Amino acid sequence: MCIIASICAFAQEISLDDVVNGAYRPHTINGVSPMADGESYSQISSDGKKIVRYSFRNGAQLDVLFDAEKARGKKINNIDGYIISPDGKNILVETERQPIYRRSAVSTYYIYNVNNRTLTPLSNGGAQECPKFSPDGNVIAFVRDNNIFIVKLLYNNAETQVTKDGEFNKVINGKPDWVYEEEFSFNCAYDFSSDSQMLAWIRFDESEVSTFSFPWYQGDRPKKTDYRLYPGSYSYKYPKAGEVNSKISVHSFDIKSRVTRTLDVPVEADGYIPRIQFMGEKDMLAVVTLNRHQDQMDIYKVNARSTSSQLLVREKADKYIDEKAYMALDFSHDKFVLLSERDGFQHLYLYTASGNLLRQLTKGNFIVTDYYGMDEAGKTFYFASNEGSPLEQYIYKVDASGKRTKLTEKKGFHSAIFSTSYAYFMDTYSSLSTPSVYSLCNAQGKEVKVMEDNAELRKRLASLQLGSQELFSFKTADGVELNGWMVKPHNFDPSKKYPVLMYQYSGPGSQQVHNSFSNGFVGGLIWEQRLAQKGYIVVCVDGRGTGGRGAKFQKCTYLRMGDLESHDQVETAVWLGQQPYVDKNRIAIWGWSFGGFNTIMSLCEGRNVFKCGIAVAPVTDWRYYDTIYTERYMRTPQENSDGYDCSPMHRYKKKQGDLLIIHGLADDNVHFQNTAELTEAFVQSNIQFDMATYTNRNHSIYGGNTRKHLVTRIENYLDREMGK
Repeated sequence: MCIIASICAFAQEISLDDVVNGAYRPHTINGVSPMADGESYSQISSDGKKIVRYSFRNGAQLDVLFDAEKARGKKINNIDGYIISPDGKNILVETERQPIYRRSAVSTYYIYNVNNRTLTPLSNGGAQECPKFSPDGNVIAFVRDNNIFIVKLLYNNAETQVTKDGEFNKVINGKPDWVYEEEFSFNCAYDFSSDSQMLAWIRFDESEVSTFSFPWYQGDRPKKTDYRLYPGSYSYKYPKAGEVNSKISVHSFDIKSRVTRTLDVPVEADGYIPRIQFMGEKDMLAVVTLNRHQDQMDIYKVNARSTSSQLLVREKADKYIDEKAYMALDFSHDKFVLLSERDGFQHLYLYTASGNLLRQLTKGNFIVTDYYGMDEAGKTFYFASNEGSPLEQYIYKVDASGKRTKLTEKKGFHSAIFSTSYAYFMDTYSSLSTPSVYSLCNAQGKEVKVMEDNAELRKRLASLQLGSQELFSFKTADGVELNGWMVKPHNFDPSKKYPVLMYQYSGPGSQQVHNSFSNGFVGGLIWEQRLAQKGYIVVCVDGRGTGGRGAKFQKCTYLRMGDLESHDQVETAVWLGQQPYVDKNRIAIWGWSFGGFNTIMSLCEGRNVFKCGIAVAPVTDWRYYDTIYTERYMRTPQENSDGYDCSPMHRYKKKQGDLLIIHGLADDNVHFQNTAELTEAFVQSNIQFDMATYTNRNHSIYGGNTRKHLVTRIENYLDREMGK
């Protein structure tokens, strides 16, 4: 009998083309931008040619704010993005977007005058990055060639160059360097003062940061014809763990007098500034700093004119500050809310603008997963939390006295976009078996209108006769309870023995197991259902170090990444092998990025439980990865050499089971160096492996037919290895 079970004759086969092309992807409502009136939101139309305004109250279309076919002046084909001025008089329309790294892009922007419907270029000096309106709507700033420029709309769009020392791979003004963008999750490093008179920015001097290069070939999709005969390369500044970072400083510019100042920010020489934001108080800039270990966060109030600074809040952690702490900060009111894990769980703390703690707003053995903001009166605060279950998420509000109100009830996973008045919100809901449902709700959580329920997708999925999808938990031999999901074949027979594929990511604070439709490699567990049709059981378990369960569970992997994470995946395989329906001799494991790292670590853990593993774009030694991410969890290699030695590069001789390793040659994030060095170690130790590389592909490995080829390779490898 064939090891991989045949598909039931009555079940419609899930094709790989449909999986990789998103045929089972839920319809989404993307690009919702709440309007200043507090009653409406805007979106780009499905054809990419209009910006449409809708009512938050009932979802009705109110008007068309921009129509590319009716605009006067420059004609554009499609809208890639837009920014509406605070006064609503102008719209910055983004076109010709060209991605740089994960969050950055260079584009051509046009200023659309709403009253006379004219479209004029923001600048004729070249494409722009990260533009922003001043609060009064009269000035637009942007970055080009690592320098900051401003355009004054009241002076016939007169353009002024604010900085002149910007230079590629040397100095950056107003936007983050590579490692800040990737690990602090932002792409704009400047802000306007509340009175629109001042501009402040972070300056990055990366001249002493070491350069990393990767090759360019001609390739295809897109084809780089310049490299048809002789390959080229791309070089950029990438600080690896323990190495030199950019030197950072904060500066201000008086728009009227054109005076530039260097602000006195008490940041350590090797510290970080992950956020700046002007406060509601005139001339006052909030500057967030971290020490290099990232276990101390300071928030300063800095006068952008006098340059003096005052410490508002100092937050310390015994291991590290989670990045949510500075991602959710907003200093535009007379109060601000800080996300802190100081009691072991991530909760909301309310401060005055002068840094005085008023109270802890939320408390309990759950975590606040997102903070959405406060109402205009500063009396009600809106957030999401996993209260009730680490696998679920609900929307709440809490008043200044600490009284919490749950705004969403359906069991599963909710996220929200609030109107600027906080009188309404758009709720996005899903569960393990329910595709995303988008609903408009009022401030009490009452559903006003369902905007998208993905009924068509639900009908199509029902026709597939899918296998069971279930959430489960179990205890390891160490007594640690872990959560997971499992997909079984539609014709599952508990008396048979099935091969199992384990999927995981396992990175610090991550979660792959939710009561959500987002589960799985491409979402909706659709690829996992395809594998189930071929006779596999597919399982994912979040081990120690992952998120949703508090600081103790998440941070127990500190200084030794990969040790407990791989141990728990091996424990999962052992537990699975004890189930009567699992063939313990045919268990495989795979993952991407950190998941690729942990796949190899699990194969090298010392117990022979895996038939094979598939590692895509893996880190193989944390010494090869960047400073901010790696040192947050590991400190530097100079301080923690033993911890860094807990890696595939130091465990590879213990590998059990076969391995397929996959990497893009133009991965700017996890460099191909990781795979090159590990596979060379395999070669010199006569350890066999399989490998696939992808020309000119970055960390996501996509473009043209690339993703289909990659998934086909994975499936073929599994079928071959598990069918032996």
